[in-house]
Amino acid sequence: MNGILWLPVIAMVSTSTILKFPSQFDVATTIDRLRDMAGSKGLKIFARIDFAHDARNAGLQLRDEQLLIFGNPKAGTPLLESAPTVGLDLPLKALAYQDADGKTWIVLNDPAYVISRHSVDPALVANIQGAVALVRAAAGDASSGDSQP
Repeated sequence: MNGILWLPVIAMVSTSTILKFPSQFDVATTIDRLRDMAGSKGLKIFARIDFAHDARNAGLQLRDEQLLIFGNPKAGTPLLESAPTVGLDLPLKALAYQDADGKTWIVLNDPAYVISRHSVDPALVANIQGAVALVRAAAGDASSGDSQP
């Protein structure tokens, strides 16, 4: 197919589908906090990927960047039953990274976007919406109810 035909599809993806929060902590601490909070809520930690570490092992440089993959099969399975393609976005993922100014951010897909993207029953957004509060708490967002290290 002509590459020009793909351009409109790519242009439809925007950062408004990503929720971004500043963190009061460095990347490793932010991800540690998220891992611990998710575990305390009974969520399963599937993987942790340290992109900067992997880059260094390959002889490359990358600012700190880590991904945590986590979820709850009891909450995710109804979404997968509704639309198998939601498996592209589940388990949930949160990415913490350091920007060029040394600021740490943590991002995740907006749960409403995940539901919409896969045409899942909107009522099922509640199954994954709690991840937003966990990410905000891991970042030390005072409005999340947990800003302590």
